[in-house]
Amino acid sequence: MARITKPRIFATLFPAALLLSGCGQPSSGQASQQSSGQTSAEIAGPEQSGVLQVATRNGSTTYYLDRHENAIGPEHSLVSQFAESKGWTVEWTMYESTAEVLEALESGDTHLAAAGLTHLPSRTEQFTRGPAHTEITEQLVCHREHRPMPRLPENLAGVEIRVTAKSSYVETLNKLAGQHEGITFSEDDDLTTELLLSEVAEQELDCTVADSNIVQVMRRHFPHLEVAMNLTSGKNLGWYSPNTFADIADTAHEWMNSPAGDQAIGDMETRYYSYIGEFDFVDLRALNRRIENRLPDFKDEFVKAEKQTGMPADLLAALSYQESHWDPAAVSPTGVRGIMMLTRNTAESLGVTDRLDPDAAIDGGARYLADRHRRLPETIPEPDRTFLALASYNIGRGHLLDARQLARELGKNPDSWEDMSEVLPLKADKRYYPSTRYGYARGYEPVHYVQRIRNYRDVIKGSFE
Repeated sequence: MARITKPRIFATLFPAALLLSGCGQPSSGQASQQSSGQTSAEIAGPEQSGVLQVATRNGSTTYYLDRHENAIGPEHSLVSQFAESKGWTVEWTMYESTAEVLEALESGDTHLAAAGLTHLPSRTEQFTRGPAHTEITEQLVCHREHRPMPRLPENLAGVEIRVTAKSSYVETLNKLAGQHEGITFSEDDDLTTELLLSEVAEQELDCTVADSNIVQVMRRHFPHLEVAMNLTSGKNLGWYSPNTFADIADTAHEWMNSPAGDQAIGDMETRYYSYIGEFDFVDLRALNRRIENRLPDFKDEFVKAEKQTGMPADLLAALSYQESHWDPAAVSPTGVRGIMMLTRNTAESLGVTDRLDPDAAIDGGARYLADRHRRLPETIPEPDRTFLALASYNIGRGHLLDARQLARELGKNPDSWEDMSEVLPLKADKRYYPSTRYGYARGYEPVHYVQRIRNYRDVIKGSFE
């Protein structure tokens, strides 16, 4: 169980999704300007209190709330599993910026900072370094149309660069400024890296610097962002503790380096990063245009279908975009048609008489996906069960069952999407498919199919929040 406190807090929404939705909500609600009032002398250790106090910030690579107001995010996932292993609950404190997270460490108002912090010698001198969990590079990001595009450090003279205050990017740029003449930049005390990237995307700022994992996520929402150059080689993101709670950092090191910690990192990478493929500017630019121009025509039907079937509206919208790009008149060479690209037999089994009627097709497609989901064992955890249901929607239930049996024979876990994404392509391998009940299938297609839908859903979900 986790609790959230609100000193210096702002709206706990995924910033990119909030920006994408175009709604009038501010990204910084300033709900409370008061700190918790605690000092390091007043904070008992989690061994005594049973509560691990964690400082973080909202962001796509740290901590945010999904559309059902469930807390998720890479840092949330890792910290939650660490605390669970020790029998502790987590009290999350949201800060607006990296600078404020560092202030919380300095004042001793937290046990642990898990906020996408880069491990730096300067920080390690001041705080106790915890374990690292992600390797990134720092990248200079500009708008695609910025000219001339700075491809080398010596090209940065005269380029307007702004980065979030007290970030690792400040040290990187100061080092470059000492090596090359004319490099200047400013620090922003108010905006996060995600919001600075949005300013670059809107051509309100020439360039900024961001960690590669943040860029990886944000470029899907803002396809005009371009990586001009890498400014560093690999750097580690990880946790820090105040020196007064150095034992917590040591305990976290032990856990992160254990088999349980390795598994937690693997699960985090699979859930939040591994499915993000090569950046496709044309595809994502088209998606963002259609979110504005086409999705409003069908959004209510996706929401209605969610209420009737339990399948999330944003997932159905992503599935539909993958199938037809929200074209209700779409027809494939193989005869599937409509906004959900239903086959004739599937439509008839669902009672859909006109596949080109978008309302009927969305309802039918949602019921079909729900059926694929329902017929899978309830013991399969989410989100794996949903991914397997999507694969079944694409390749057919029989071929999916074949692949699940093949996974068992190969010593793989048929309930794990990560394992099944390795096994499904074997349905096209002549060493394996002759022994399966349903024979050959293009098993690599559902793997890419699910990957694309997950990518699309991440971009689309802001429209449903």
